[in-house]
Amino acid sequence: QVQLVESGGGLVQAGGSLRLSCAASGRTFSPYAVGWFRQAPGKEREFVGAISQTGSSQSYSDSVKGRFTISRDDAKNTVYLQMNSLKPEDTAVYYCAARPGYRSSLYTAYNYWGQGTQVTVSS
Repeated sequence: QVQLVESGGGLVQAGGSLRLSCAASGRTFSPYAVGWFRQAPGKEREFVGAISQTGSSQSYSDSVKGRFTISRDDAKNTVYLQMNSLKPEDTAVYYCAARPGYRSSLYTAYNYWGQGTQVTVSS
């Protein structure tokens, strides 16, 4: 079992930045690919990006590409989502998720989920 806890959410003005953290406990993080997803009120859960087990590759949705960056520090058992140039449409609850093996853009592929952290971007 892997327990995931997100942190770093909050209220920010458009154009600002936030860094979300996803900390793992229970098992070492290194065998797991990690994805970030978000869900706005009344909308389906949406893929944001994912990072491979080794951190050597990442993928991003078109809506965040060039603005968001995912990185990982396995020594700290933590994955980060750096969000720059934030827009009001980025407002959502952000979730991290982990799965053994390859990264995926499908939320159904992930076994473990955090509780989510709210990000609100004001215009």
